[in-house]
Amino acid sequence: MELLETFDARGVVTLTLNRPQRRNAFDAGLVAALTDALRRLDADPEARVVMLSGAGENFCAGGDIEWMRAAANAPATENERDALMLAAMYDALDKLSKPTVALVQGAAFGGGVGLVACCDIALAARSAKFCLSEVRLGLIPAVVGPYVVKAIGTRRARALFLSAEIIDAECARHIGLVHEIAPVGGLSALRDRVIEALLLGAPGAQAQAKRLVSLCADHAIDASLIHETARLLAERRASAEGVAGLTGFLDKRAPDWRDLGKRAHVP
Repeated sequence: MELLETFDARGVVTLTLNRPQRRNAFDAGLVAALTDALRRLDADPEARVVMLSGAGENFCAGGDIEWMRAAANAPATENERDALMLAAMYDALDKLSKPTVALVQGAAFGGGVGLVACCDIALAARSAKFCLSEVRLGLIPAVVGPYVVKAIGTRRARALFLSAEIIDAECARHIGLVHEIAPVGGLSALRDRVIEALLLGAPGAQAQAKRLVSLCADHAIDASLIHETARLLAERRASAEGVAGLTGFLDKRAPDWRDLGKRAHVP
């Protein structure tokens, strides 16, 4: 199977790109499998956190060269349809209502950088390498471009898009592509710490917090935005999660978000 999925008792889902012999590069099958998994998990109330990783020594080397060659030689309509499928995969990851975490080891090249940029939190091994190599193949990082630009800014994106330079984990952290770097052998411990922190949050609040970021990023701070954020706060205070969270804080006990979610779904 080109995509492996594990789902633990806490609701932590790990999606592992499983083409290690091709450095986990995308082909049509992997794109379809990942898109389907993301859409299914988005609608699953039992899924709390989604982690993305790569099998073997690398995270993801972008598009498989043979797959891209075949697409380029296909009729124009088929070529465009293939590109739209790839774009839909990134859109599904970027808009996923659950917290998403990228675990990056080895190479994250081309489209692999796009996966990192789409995730809410990116954790990297110190040995990880990043590169937007498309121009050296006569291509451009088109479908990943919007996410990379949002993650690192226009000036840095220009430099990396044009130079196709390989950068290390420390540089990726400095420019905002990666949030934290694990010491040698410490990626699993860093992952566990971040997952534990994410599981303390209310799932509905986390989904709405993600939408809030997009709302604030796309609007000037004007009367309409001020009114909308005030409305959202009032709505959250009165929500089941809000009531449980504030009550738990005052009573010095942690709310059981999973139990609350199950009770909320009882007909």
